Amino acid sequence: MHNILISDKLAEAGINYLNDQPGIHTHFETGLKEDELCRIIGDYDALLIRSDTKVTEKVLKAGTRLKVVGRAGIGIDNVDLAAATEQGVIVMNTPDANATTTAELAIAHLLSLSRHLPAADRSIRAGKWERAKMVGSEVAYKTLAILGFGTIGRIVAQRAKGLGMEVIAYDPFVAPEIFERYGVNTVELDELIARADYLTLHCPLIEKTKNIIGRNQLAMMKKTALLINCARGGLVDEAALYEALKNKQIAGAALDVYEHEPPVNSPLLTLDNIVFTPHLGASTSEAQVAVSVEIARQAVTYLTTGEAVNALNLPRLSAEQLQKAQQYMNLANTLGKVLSHLVTQPIERIEVALFGRAAEVEVRPVSVEALVGLLAGKVSSPVNRVNAEKIAKRQGIALVEMKTEEFQDYLSLVKVTAFFGEHTMTLSGALLGGRHPRLVQLDQFEIEVVPQGTLIFTRHDDKPGMISAISNILGQYQINISRMEVGASDEEQHAMAVISISAPLNETILAQLRDLPSVHQATQVIL
Repeated sequence: MHNILISDKLAEAGINYLNDQPGIHTHFETGLKEDELCRIIGDYDALLIRSDTKVTEKVLKAGTRLKVVGRAGIGIDNVDLAAATEQGVIVMNTPDANATTTAELAIAHLLSLSRHLPAADRSIRAGKWERAKMVGSEVAYKTLAILGFGTIGRIVAQRAKGLGMEVIAYDPFVAPEIFERYGVNTVELDELIARADYLTLHCPLIEKTKNIIGRNQLAMMKKTALLINCARGGLVDEAALYEALKNKQIAGAALDVYEHEPPVNSPLLTLDNIVFTPHLGASTSEAQVAVSVEIARQAVTYLTTGEAVNALNLPRLSAEQLQKAQQYMNLANTLGKVLSHLVTQPIERIEVALFGRAAEVEVRPVSVEALVGLLAGKVSSPVNRVNAEKIAKRQGIALVEMKTEEFQDYLSLVKVTAFFGEHTMTLSGALLGGRHPRLVQLDQFEIEVVPQGTLIFTRHDDKPGMISAISNILGQYQINISRMEVGASDEEQHAMAVISISAPLNETILAQLRDLPSVHQATQVIL
């Protein structure tokens, strides 16, 4: 049973979807303060929110079984993404579900500013007839400058071109062919701002974009230019905007989002050349339903299949890719776990290599699972594929990846090498028949080990009587041996045994194995 907490208002269709899913239990409770949320979040696997709930580091640490935070909408500035990643919690949003609605609001503001619609409405209500004062301007043939060319920015571009506007855009993370596909010219940021008749913002609020439109940028704009922000509060320096509007440095602005919401006592409220809406970007009935149903589906999909749709702190892997890679991921996890027991010195680098058919899958999820196996239980925080890379970097462990379709004795092979000091240790695994995992090589020793249960790895001199001596100690303590693999090295007079036993050994028995003459290492691994 997966428990899901809904702490902000979702459309009924989304809640109904969750209630219809087998193995899913939902609890709906809004208006929770941080301490109240912390008291109950430990019982839930998923938290679904909108913009009201603040998912802080304290909340994330209290969510001891929390796996996913789902934001019904696009903005996640109310979620501590870094803390979520540290805790191994997926954060996902619905960037496309309300894209049309937000884009249409930006176009509505553009037209409203052009024809002075809010002022005209107020004038009529006041019993006035100020036609001469309300002369507007056509948008056709004007230049619309779009800062941020993601899904919403692209929809705005399509709508604006339909109105006969010239569209230019800036987004350093979008490939040139995307701009070409939409018939939009891409320019540098300063040129975008200087050429704009209308400047509309559609980028996320991150460290690099905070106050991206400030005093200097406003000074570059035309005096006739109009600024529209339906993206995130904080993209515009509101103090600088106030001065620019007050001094007629630009003609006007329209805001749907603010640095502080609601913008109580903001000096912008005293100006006549700016219009406001109360964060209505996603506020249509269609969008409310769309984001609610979409985040519900995404959360259930992740909890039941592991596919993380629209995850912000995990590379996207489709259900098909995940299914194809899953067995190699499991194998890599096992290799990492075994290496974590066999390598007793600090590891500086991990190299993950895929050979043969294994190279047909994405290498990153496989290599990350090797890190999960290596680090789990070795650090204080839980480790999973969300935070494994970050934790490895903090531990000083570099990750190197490679893959080749060339075969190395097996049709599919995963090789994980640990580098520590001047030494290395390599453990290889294969899928026999495409689905049966085996450990097949440890350094120069060829083996064939079923990786399950309790395994004892020994290194000893290659001479008669060694296996008998080891077996005798295990027999004294009524420890059954279910399987045993012995490998000899051609390079040295050493051998290795991997023994599958019926029950874990205590330290006393392990010490006796290590004290045997000519035994150099005896390590227990529980899988």
